[in-house]
Parts: sequence; structure tokens; C-alpha cells
Amino acid sequence: MGRLSPAKLAKLMNARAEVQRQVVRDARWWTGAIWLGASILLLAILAHIVVFSALQHSRTQAVAYNVLRTSLAEAVAPVGQLDVEGEPVALGTPVALVSIPSLGLQEVVLQGTTGAILRNGPGHSIASVMPGQVGTSVILGRQTSYGGPFGGLARLTPGTEITVVTGQGTSTYTVFGMRREGEPLPAPLAKGEGRLQLVTADGPALLPSGALYVDAALTSNPQATPSSIMLAAALPAEQRPMAMDPTALPSVVFGLQWLTAAVLGTVWLRRRWGGWQTWIVSVPVLLAISIATADAFAGLLPNLL
Repeated sequence: MGRLSPAKLAKLMNARAEVQRQVVRDARWWTGAIWLGASILLLAILAHIVVFSALQHSRTQAVAYNVLRTSLAEAVAPVGQLDVEGEPVALGTPVALVSIPSLGLQEVVLQGTTGAILRNGPGHSIASVMPGQVGTSVILGRQTSYGGPFGGLARLTPGTEITVVTGQGTSTYTVFGMRREGEPLPAPLAKGEGRLQLVTADGPALLPSGALYVDAALTSNPQATPSSIMLAAALPAEQRPMAMDPTALPSVVFGLQWLTAAVLGTVWLRRRWGGWQTWIVSVPVLLAISIATADAFAGLLPNLL
């Protein structure tokens, strides 16, 4: 086999060098796409938690307040686990208005405690009595995201007053204790007594160490208490404290697929069009998809964050 001529050898070396440069360019292309996608998603999650989720909470609370006010005026607000038609109260239905003046808190309470419902405000556990009735009424609320309505519960002290308005009127509670997971439960209720249990995440924001429980005793006269059709033991797993929403995963996967396609398209367009033309077209699309993906991702987080 003859030796290559200098011209052929140079051509071969140039071709090999071009392949190596192409590999480097491809590696940089993919690295840039991955970093761009990861950065956009991280910023979207932070922006969603700090800004967009709070705006969403304010909007849904305003709507829920109007619905609750109308149902109270028409005397059709739920006063038990069944509605006026004898059916289980629909999840997400406004059922009460809770106020803690010392925290500047006033929130519409919705029926149910899934992560999706707690995005809109505190949720009433469907396996507990309504506030103001005999027995323990349980209300869960987020600590940080979606307005963090229960973010100040750790500052409550014994003697703090809580009022709750339902279809049966206004009831008053007085805080007597606070506990973390694993700590002793309060003494059982005596016959005819009522209690309110407020639950949120414990620990630093977005780094929960468990759930925080605030116990308050009913100090006003108990309201009529309908029979329960569900006990705490039958409460679905997705409605328990610190539960995640299993239905959120498909939405997250779908959002990540669209975000990946948008990022790859942005990088490709930048190589064809240049910088500013690409960003003018791509930024609105990337923001919309990333915020939607971040909202879906929030469903994978514990429902009390």
C-alpha cells in the first residue's frame, strides 16, 4: 500500500480537524441548550413561588369570597359533610371565613385539602366537623407558596383569638397549644366541646421538617353538629398533611417536553437569525411554557409548602 501524498495527507488532516471542530460545536450547542433550559425552569419556579403563585392566590380568594358571601346570604352554605341536596360537599367549595387578627389573616376556607385546593386558600378536612361544631375541625394551609396564608402560625401564642364564620354563624376559638409531629396530642375532648386544629408546614420556608399543629378551644356556644359520613381514618392519602398530588406528574412531564422543544428551537433560531431577533420571538414563549411547567411542578411538592 503506497504512502499518501502530502496533498492527500493535508486534506485528510483538515477533514479530521473539521470533524473535531464540529464535535466541539455540537457539544457546546447541547451544553448551551441544557443550561438554558435548566436556568429558565429554575427561575420560573422561583418566580412562581414568590410572585405568580401569590397573585393567583389573591385572585382565587377574591372569587371564593364572593361565592361564600352569596351562599351565606342565600342560606345554602355547607354546614356539614353533605350539602343541601344530601350530596358530599364538592371539593373546592367555599365553606368558611377564618380570621386571626393578631396575624392580619382573613382567608376563605375551601372544602378539601389536596395540593390543588390549597393553592387557592386554606382547606377544610372533609373528614372533620365544620368549624364551630362539637368535635375537632381541621384546616390546612400553605406556609410559603400561593400566598403562604398560614406562614405566621408559628408566631401564635396561647390566648390568641381565632374567629370563623360559617353557614351557622360566627364561632370563636382560643389558642391553647402548639405541637410538632411526634409530640404528645392534646387531651381528648369532653362531651359537647369543640376544637379547631390549624396545620401548616414546620421549619424554614421550602425546607419543611414536618407539619406544625396549632390547637384552639371553642369558646363560643357549639353549633348544631350533623352526623359524619366520613371518619379521619378514611381520609384519602392525597388530602393528608404534607401529601403530594399524584395527578400532577403527567402535567409536569408534558410541560418539560414543551419546554425542551422551545429551548432547542431558541438555540437553533439563534444560530440562524442572531441574538435580538431570536429573543424577541422566543422570550414570551419560553416564559409562558416555563411558568405553566412551574405551576404543574408545584403539585409534586408537599401540599403545605
